[in-house]
Amino acid sequence: MITDPRTRRLVGTEVLVVLTVTLGLSALRSGLSLIDAVMQPVPLNEQQVALNAPAAQADLVDLALQLTRVLQLVGWGALGAYLLLRAGLALSAIGLDRRQPGRDALGAAGLAALIGVPGLGLYLVAQAIGVSVTIAPTTLTDTWWRVPVLVAAAAANAWAEEVVMVGYLLTRLRQLGWSENRALVAQALLRGSYHLYQGLGGFFGNLVMGLVFGRVWQRTNRLWMLVGAHTLIDVVAFLGYAALSGRVGWLP
Repeated sequence: MITDPRTRRLVGTEVLVVLTVTLGLSALRSGLSLIDAVMQPVPLNEQQVALNAPAAQADLVDLALQLTRVLQLVGWGALGAYLLLRAGLALSAIGLDRRQPGRDALGAAGLAALIGVPGLGLYLVAQAIGVSVTIAPTTLTDTWWRVPVLVAAAAANAWAEEVVMVGYLLTRLRQLGWSENRALVAQALLRGSYHLYQGLGGFFGNLVMGLVFGRVWQRTNRLWMLVGAHTLIDVVAFLGYAALSGRVGWLP
């Protein structure tokens, strides 16, 4: 734990700056998006949000913009990892090492199943009762680059969220003297908040995911496990939607 008052102030300021330029700002935008959606005359469950949407009409320009978004997410995660390195922590201290690949892979698969299947059910229920927007994981056209871009987007999103929200934020809060439970709840609430644009279903689903993922990291100290699980969940959601949209009746 950091006890020097000046260092504590600097670390606290650092946390606020990191969250402002990354997922904390996303939470503010997300909350405002939900307020705007609720104020519309169209019911919430009749509104659609696309997670991976075309960004340009020209095919190659669209590809470049999709990859730019991926690079931004990679940069967010790299920022959190770099600041911990600058603070004197090895990345192995937060579980970003190659010492336990088998354990990380098995843990990732188990966590993906634990969170992914109930998460889909929660979304379908929330959408049916009108407290969630209709989520389209992708509206990208069937171009030659759609699959690799969706996989890259899934991995980049997982990397950014788990490194910043778990590896970086929970480590910094621990150094500032926050209890494990208090830091866990704060992280989970923030994770849920930047998914508010999806409605209350997205908020509560990601709140639970934050609690589970955060506690697993606090107990195992294996961050690659979380990155892998999050990547698997998003890959299945993105590619599954691309394959099944319009072909099955249960998918909104």
